[in-house]
Amino acid sequence: MQTLHFDARFIRIGYHDGISRFSAELVKALSRKIDVVVLIYDLRQLESLPAGIKYLLVNNPQAPSEFFIARKLNKVGVSHLFSPMQVMGTVGRQYQLVLTLHDLIYYRHRKPPQDLNLLVRAVWRLYHLSYQPQRWLLNRADAVVTVSETTKKLIAQHKLTKRPVSVVYNAPEASHNGKARTAPTSKKLLYIGSFMPYKNVETLVEAVGMLPDFELHLLSKIAESRKVQLQKLVTAIGSKVIFHNGVSDKEYLDLLDEAFALVTASKDEGFGIPLVEAMQRGTPVVVSNLEIFHEVASDAGSYFEAEDSKQLAARVRELASGSNWSDSSKASIAQVGKFDWDESANQLLKIFQSLESK
Repeated sequence: MQTLHFDARFIRIGYHDGISRFSAELVKALSRKIDVVVLIYDLRQLESLPAGIKYLLVNNPQAPSEFFIARKLNKVGVSHLFSPMQVMGTVGRQYQLVLTLHDLIYYRHRKPPQDLNLLVRAVWRLYHLSYQPQRWLLNRADAVVTVSETTKKLIAQHKLTKRPVSVVYNAPEASHNGKARTAPTSKKLLYIGSFMPYKNVETLVEAVGMLPDFELHLLSKIAESRKVQLQKLVTAIGSKVIFHNGVSDKEYLDLLDEAFALVTASKDEGFGIPLVEAMQRGTPVVVSNLEIFHEVASDAGSYFEAEDSKQLAARVRELASGSNWSDSSKASIAQVGKFDWDESANQLLKIFQSLESK
């Protein structure tokens, strides 16, 4: 394989979500190893990619013309193509194709992302009523990628594909490397993520009410109606909660560097990249007892049952005792070495090599 085409059309303009960030960082790592040509639909997507990278300008993946994109790619001589999603059009394709299924979380929480258009949101809900559409999509590929062993196991459990499934991990940005710390410089507990019901932010608010010396910092943007709901709980309990309503990358890193811990009481999760970002800065993580969180944080994490605010408060107190905090910081730095974009790029290239050898 001399050239890899990468479907970069899921890179957001102006900010990253999980798949956007996965795409941008993986392209950067791959481009240091092989000739990469990205597929984009808006030139502004190049702002998140290496300068001077080769590209093909094609349709938006939500456009009806997506059904026929393979014909266009055949004409320009595409031989190996990776997509960080599973919805790419494949009618008539003549190249090796690896598709991605990040997680199965929307089968359990079917509310679609609200930035999608109304028609796509309607199709989204119908799509997640059954596993059969997913099977059809994945079986069009030559191989399938996912981002965790937890999801790989679920794919096998639900018999979602006959194709080989491999793990290509998410990772933190290489420029954000940190080091272990001996002690926290604040009593700030950080949460970053959405405020959807399954994220269970109420448990965080309740727990910090039992920790009078601590502050809970909610970093992400929040709808005013949802903020009003949480503020009522904050007032009733007397918790110390700060709503940031969004932070810059620099502000986020600065907060991680002084935080006591990153916390989440999520009842479900696809991966948990904030855990990786926190551990990379030597910041301990106190998280709900989910299989995926154990895979990501391992022995570096402190765990509690998702709806048990008393147990969460107890885990924070334990972390503050003796050398527990500094030990957790060291363990975090050791564990985060498992997640590296260069290694993820190597793993993806091995997948294509294995296809070529068949």
